[in-house]
Parts: sequence; structure tokens; C-alpha cells
Amino acid sequence: MSTIKTLIVDDEPLSRERIRTLLAPQTDVEIVGECGDGRQALAAMQSVRPDLLFLDVQMPDLDGFGLLEAMPAANDSGRLPVVVFVTAYDQYALRAFEVNALDYLLKPFDEERFLQALERARKQVHLAGIEEAGNGESATPGRRFLSIVRDVQTPAKPLERLVVRSGGRVFFLRTEEIDWVEAASNYVRIHAGADSHLLRETMNGIETRLDPEKFLRIHRSTIVNIERVAELQPWFHGDYAVTLRNGTRLTLSRGHRDKLQQLLFRV
Repeated sequence: MSTIKTLIVDDEPLSRERIRTLLAPQTDVEIVGECGDGRQALAAMQSVRPDLLFLDVQMPDLDGFGLLEAMPAANDSGRLPVVVFVTAYDQYALRAFEVNALDYLLKPFDEERFLQALERARKQVHLAGIEEAGNGESATPGRRFLSIVRDVQTPAKPLERLVVRSGGRVFFLRTEEIDWVEAASNYVRIHAGADSHLLRETMNGIETRLDPEKFLRIHRSTIVNIERVAELQPWFHGDYAVTLRNGTRLTLSRGHRDKLQQLLFRV
């Protein structure tokens, strides 16, 4: 039986090390690479052709979903790898992952749960190989997974609350309480009244989850609750100064100037 070529994609070194350690005793698994972001993984996949992908969802630049969408173009053999999500976020976890022999590992996970996911992935990799050998066509599980991902990416309704972890506490923050959101490296900082909270999320990710009727991207690093906007003033080089009701001053950049009219009509 041939080995299962496995690629680990996660922007957290400790997480990659954890997966590598758990895979070490598996004689039928060959780790062919580790990547810290989706762009690296996209390039690696063109050369190593993995059978199995352990994939984080939230990563800088190109996230897990973006990588999945790009995979068919990256792998001209037509065969997509089996994908196991490994993430700290549960909002994308559907029952479909369990019943379709694809898995979703929620950090932190124990060895037993990891081995359960690996066994499901192992069976699917072998099944895909049998199907491909039997009819000469590309195996289908990866493509079925992509269709599931597209459904998951589009929430049925906008996000109404966020789960915030701070100082050992876990509490809910209603999105209507948010004043504005700013990028903070691999995180976003949520500003709500006198408080601010760090979430491990991308700006693109949080933007797609917030209600577009209430929140507007005004800069590559800023999203604002339009109900909190008090004043707009022309600024330099086509930018605008946006003043919130609490006195916070933000910038509407020239690159997002086409959204100015939307903002004016909604406020």
C-alpha cells in the first residue's frame, strides 16, 4: 500500500508541530511539507501533489477557503486532496463534515479525536484511489467537499453576536454593540463602547459575516458600524475623515470612495 502524502497548512508553528507529532507513528503517512499560509500551500501543492491536507481556516493573505477555491487550478492532475480542517473556530462546522467522511478538528483536540479524523481521511484517500484506478476519472470526494465549503461560506443570515474570549472568560458580544473594527496583524480588534476585544479573524472574514446593511468597509484595515457615524469631512488626496459619535476619528480611503454614496444614503 502506497503512503499517504500529507501537507500541513497552519500559520501557528505549535499547531503544525502538534499535527506532525501525532502523525509521526503512522507508517502509512508521509509528511511532504508544512506551510504557514495559503499562498505557500498553493505553491507547494503544485510540486508535492498531496493526498491529504490538514488545513487551518483563518490564515493571513489567503485563508483556508481561498486555498480550496484555488486548488483545482493549482492541481492540473484533476485530483484534489482529502481535506481535514484544523481550526479554533466552530462557525463553519456542519454535520455534513461528519457524515461525508471529511472532518473538522476544533482546537484544542486530543489524540483520540485526531486519530479518528485521520482514519476517516485514510479511508477516503484509499477510496479515491480505487475510484480513479477503476474508471480513469478524477476522484470526486474533493469536489464534493468544495461544494460543501461554498455552502458553508455563505451564512443563512448575518452574524448577530460574537463569542469573545478574554482573561479566561467567554462571553457574547452582540454585533449591534460594535462601533468599529480594525485590523491587528493576524487578528481583528473589535471596539465596542469603552472596551476592545481581539479576535483571531481576518478582515475579509469578519466583513463577510457582518450585516452589510449595518457595517461598511471604509479602509483596508477598518470596518465601521454606520449607525455610529456622526460626521464626514473631505480630507487629503481624496480621502474623507469619518467621525463617530464617541469622537473616534477614522479614515475613508480613496480606494473605498465608491462606498461613500452608500454610506451617505444609509445614515
